Amino acid sequence: MNGPALLFCPADRPDRYAKAAAAADTVILDLEDAVASADKARAREALAATPLDPDRTIVRLNPAGSAAHALDVAAVRATGYSRVMLAKAESADDIAATSAFEVVALCETARGVVRAAEIAAHPATVGLMWGAEDLIASMNGRSSRFPDGRYRDVARAARAAVLLAAHAHGRAAIDAVHLDIADIDGLRAECEDAAASGFTATACIHPTQVAVIRAAYASTEEERAWARAVLEEAEHQPGVFRFRGRMIDEPVLRQAREMLR
Repeated sequence: MNGPALLFCPADRPDRYAKAAAAADTVILDLEDAVASADKARAREALAATPLDPDRTIVRLNPAGSAAHALDVAAVRATGYSRVMLAKAESADDIAATSAFEVVALCETARGVVRAAEIAAHPATVGLMWGAEDLIASMNGRSSRFPDGRYRDVARAARAAVLLAAHAHGRAAIDAVHLDIADIDGLRAECEDAAASGFTATACIHPTQVAVIRAAYASTEEERAWARAVLEEAEHQPGVFRFRGRMIDEPVLRQAREMLR
């Protein structure tokens, strides 16, 4: 990932491509849920007709095995894009069907979450993302969140499972979108938790969410000052040591290096 903010853009709206690319770190051109069935052919044509920087672009494909998937793959082959997001990935075989590209696997069904480690292990996989709404729909549920906006336990369990599977196999981990665009405080809280927990990035659906995501993933000046100080102290301390009342060992030093990165 080129940064922490990934912005979805409907692939059938090429008039929005450049604006999305200017706003976000990476654009996800969406051939799946954001595009009506009648408009998918036009969306595929727009991919080649309105090119973006391939290094900062991902194309979301329809699920493996669907009639639209093969058409999506052919359309991406005709462009300069090499990285795709596979919707509703549920197995390593799904990744294999798309392995001509680098694949960000979207684990957004019960089967996909349960098989997240298998999916992450496939050599074509470069990242995992999870999705709350499709996950709950796949289980005939009614809502991924409590009335106060917090995720229900099953959604949090899926989020953790995908995060762990991604890191177990050295893949990027992308947190799910926050659908309530006006809920800036909720988005900020989720992104701060995502960054602290080890997510690589957070996807979003509106340009106004980008700045919130970037700020949440950036370490504060206080955190950076502490990290510089503890790393400097570590140069003079063999092994485990005490610093400002806290025990410091190698895992803590890795966290300090990450704050500076």
